Amino acid sequence: MKIIVAGAGEVGTHLAKLLAKENMDIVLMDENPEKLSDLELNNDLPTRVGSPTSISNLKECGVVGADLFIAVTPFESVNMTACMLATNLGAKKTLARIENYEYLQAANKDFFAKLGVDYLICPEKLAAEEIVGALKNTWLRQYLSFCNDALILLGIKVRENAEIINKPFSSGYFDHGKYRVVAINRKNKTIIPSGSDEIKSNDIVYFITMKNNVEFVREQAGKVIFSVKNIMIMGGSRIAQKTIQYLPNQINAKILERDKEKCYMLAEKLTDTLIINADARNVDSLRSEGIQEIDAFVATTANSEANILACLEAKRLGVKKTVAEVENIDYIQLAEDLGIGTIINKKMIAASYIYQLTLDADVLEVKSLTSADAEVVEFVAKEGSKIVKSQIKNIRLPENVNIGGIVRDGIGSIVYGNTQIMPNDHVIVFCVSSAIRKVETLFT
Repeated sequence: MKIIVAGAGEVGTHLAKLLAKENMDIVLMDENPEKLSDLELNNDLPTRVGSPTSISNLKECGVVGADLFIAVTPFESVNMTACMLATNLGAKKTLARIENYEYLQAANKDFFAKLGVDYLICPEKLAAEEIVGALKNTWLRQYLSFCNDALILLGIKVRENAEIINKPFSSGYFDHGKYRVVAINRKNKTIIPSGSDEIKSNDIVYFITMKNNVEFVREQAGKVIFSVKNIMIMGGSRIAQKTIQYLPNQINAKILERDKEKCYMLAEKLTDTLIINADARNVDSLRSEGIQEIDAFVATTANSEANILACLEAKRLGVKKTVAEVENIDYIQLAEDLGIGTIINKKMIAASYIYQLTLDADVLEVKSLTSADAEVVEFVAKEGSKIVKSQIKNIRLPENVNIGGIVRDGIGSIVYGNTQIMPNDHVIVFCVSSAIRKVETLFT
């Protein structure tokens, strides 16, 4: 597959590295040669200096006949224009990163497709949705829904009080049919569990379950529910703004922003939110703005280190739930070790969404597990594919792959060895990132 990525920012660079590891025919283009020089040298990644809105530059990058053109520069208008040009020059599929989430409405899909923009993505919107999900489910690290809640993925950090620790999977303890443990993160190592494995204290454990069993999972994991009514957000970033827009009405929010001019802009845009001109990195500012009355603290500035430290300080001051945007992937495990609550990585979320466009199988969703080197993929089983030809126990699955559950006719169920997958079943698969292509062959 020939892919062109326009924009060597956080999202574009992460995606290009991911695809380059899979020996894709990929070119990363950007107008800034300094951004590209180190990338090409250190990652064996073909790059080209050029503007995505220049017809000649697009042709030089090989846009004619490209299977996928991805425009993820920071500028919406540039991305939209680039996709329109790429389509008319012969690219088969295009995707544009946008800021205006009004464009994402289903009614507008055909309109943009006619213009030459096949797919739209707003990373800030996706990140904000995960933040709101974390505030609604305070005892979770990650919550993902499949097929309108027919199956639910729960990521939970378990402690010493959890009933499920120190019990081998081969013991039969987990054979109750109410959930399946599909992945474990332990000290920066991802484990797709087998019979000899067991859950340890401080593991981040990923469960697949049905909605009516979520409470059972919570009890097994030893977690306590508490509601969030008041939150404080550090920085008025675009993610912060979208988070405010998606918050339930019963949650009160205030934003601490140190840039006075930006405060005026935020006050005009977010009329129901308290905007305070203060530096949330300062302990005195936190105290004076009532940190002791806050249920959750969210840090979404562009500085990963500042977000981590601010969340640590908020927890020290008694805040029960903290959420940090950590864009530097190298810092994610550090944040986990320090006890930061929910970690959001915008580029991983966006890259997972885009990655599914490069797969040949019928894939509805690809989600990255932020705290593990693993992906969860929703496949649709096809008539005649290998996955429907026998029971799961008789199918040779690639190493580090776990089929968690299926949704048939809108009803979710946990998968066992004697489960027979049928055509049109939605199959939820967990695997390390490097195994997705191998799993894909079972569904084509």
